[in-house]
Amino acid sequence: MLRIYFVTIIVVIVLVVAYVYALVYFSSKPADLAGVDMRNVFHERKTIPVVVQKEILTALSHYPELKDTPIDFVFDPNTSKSIMLSQPVLSSFFRGRLKRSYVIKINPRFKLVHRVIPIQDVPKNVLVGWFGHELGHVMDYRSHSNLEMIGFGIRYISSDKYIMRAEQHADAYAIDHGLGDYIVSTKNFILTNSEIPPEYRARIQRLYPSPQQVIDLVKKLKKHEVN
Repeated sequence: MLRIYFVTIIVVIVLVVAYVYALVYFSSKPADLAGVDMRNVFHERKTIPVVVQKEILTALSHYPELKDTPIDFVFDPNTSKSIMLSQPVLSSFFRGRLKRSYVIKINPRFKLVHRVIPIQDVPKNVLVGWFGHELGHVMDYRSHSNLEMIGFGIRYISSDKYIMRAEQHADAYAIDHGLGDYIVSTKNFILTNSEIPPEYRARIQRLYPSPQQVIDLVKKLKKHEVN
């Protein structure tokens, strides 16, 4: 009897964790978050806000593998601690890893210390680096099975060390796809800009690869290509 009790408790805990994980980590209806805007660009199974169209298309051009992958780039002011956030779409989860759909949520308001600016006013090369990083996450997600993705999500929301690992992988994908200089521009913009809120800069310093680490990885990749 006691054994059944403990098994029941464990099952309940697992179900609760899975439910919370799904709410936090997966997106439900990305199109609703973006709102219907006839100016949005629909390009190769992508929904792209017109005001950041050029930057997104530049980043996408470095990822030919994602040409047929459905990705909705949407404006969502509720991206928590992030300026951008990549997520699998829940309804596509059981289609298999290469048939999933994804959403990249973009906070339309970029908060500085004393003011707020529209995200499209951020320097263009910085935005390309940001989008390139998020597409690196999508590439990483595509390499995981459904079961692996569940474990990935649970660890991502519960472990800083795993966040660091995931962000390193995203940067590595971006660098490997020729976006290294853009990634460095994005990181320098965040870490050397006194207008960026100190708490956000501290989080980036703590959890993400540094500009120098990115530069070293770019050099290593170029050296490998020469050899």
